[in-house]
Amino acid sequence: MKTYNSGLAALADGAILSPFTRLNRLLEGIEPGHANPIIMTAGDPNEKMPGFVIDKMKEAEASMSSYPTIRGTDELRGAIAQWINRRYRMPDGITATREILPTNGSREGLFFAALPAVGRKLLNARDPQSRPAILMPNPFYQAYLGGAYGTNAEPVFLNGTKETGYMPDLDALEKDIALLERTAAFYLCSPSNPQGATCTPAYIERALALARKYDFLLFFDECYSEIYNGDTAPVGGLEVAIKTPERFKNLVVFNSLSKRSNLPGLRSGFAAGDGDFLETMAEIRNLTAPQIPGPIQHASAAVWSEEQHVAVIRQAYRAKFDVCDQLLKGRFDYSRPPGGFFLWLNMSHLGGGRDASVTLWQRVGVKVVPGAFLAAEDAQGVNPGTDYIRVALVHDVATIREALERIVRVEA
Repeated sequence: MKTYNSGLAALADGAILSPFTRLNRLLEGIEPGHANPIIMTAGDPNEKMPGFVIDKMKEAEASMSSYPTIRGTDELRGAIAQWINRRYRMPDGITATREILPTNGSREGLFFAALPAVGRKLLNARDPQSRPAILMPNPFYQAYLGGAYGTNAEPVFLNGTKETGYMPDLDALEKDIALLERTAAFYLCSPSNPQGATCTPAYIERALALARKYDFLLFFDECYSEIYNGDTAPVGGLEVAIKTPERFKNLVVFNSLSKRSNLPGLRSGFAAGDGDFLETMAEIRNLTAPQIPGPIQHASAAVWSEEQHVAVIRQAYRAKFDVCDQLLKGRFDYSRPPGGFFLWLNMSHLGGGRDASVTLWQRVGVKVVPGAFLAAEDAQGVNPGTDYIRVALVHDVATIREALERIVRVEA
């Protein structure tokens, strides 16, 4: 196995492959075992987007003649602030002008945030053990790994397993003082991708306390925050932090309209929280990042201000999980997740997620992602996704039922 002296070298050599590239190579030359294949790989939502979006974009078409502001319009930041304060019941409120930074979707923000996070971490350059670290849940979203490699930080994978509630084990992390002292950022995702687990307020408080004690950034990815199964919405990082004397210090939350409003093609999201950090991040984006086009900013403000379509989308996913409850009960370690729209199914009986992905495609024409492709080996050489597959519930109910019936037949 080839080794690299830096993350940037690995990126430049093409050594870091997306899960979908790896899946395509795994299945290359294998014909689907059904005349009507069903693709359940990417988390590309297919629910109906708000009907007013195009009209809102047309209202602002004149803005195309001017460069958009990198920090977002007052209209957009104000709408995001109102949504945050409404959604998270924050009477003291978030400051639209200083504590919110619009981004081109959450992925762009999650990556760019790594630059100032690593840059602000002052370590002894002469000590080879003082390389900055970026912590991330394992499995992880690829942007987290990109942030680590792009800044030459060490990615440290914290396994999220059934035993740990599918979240990183903070008990174990708290004992590793040497690691915490060189940590520049800690990515968390709630609801998690792919397991759909959610953080408790106590868990968030504890992670935030570690960030402040060791002066690193807690990056809280909440892009699935509005897709949940229970009556109560998941707790958010901002609503926990605002109750502390330090307010949003050392915390940045990321969200977007992609999942909430079925608008992944709009590329509209935000970072919110630590105002000092966001000020630095805004200047970095001003050097290197694209602005959000004016018509998209105007339409996004309208979308953040409307909740009816969100409830409709959420109910659509609940209907899909109803089908999962019917067909998967007692199989694959399935249980209805608190949030998100993925299934995380144990396929150890078929040789693990990699073999199962080949078998399902070859025998019944259902394409899924091996869990190992969404995770990495930790320091002990353990990949927590090895036994699993991820199934994206982005099709209509009838298609999902058909796909799950095919999967169950393979088990029989």
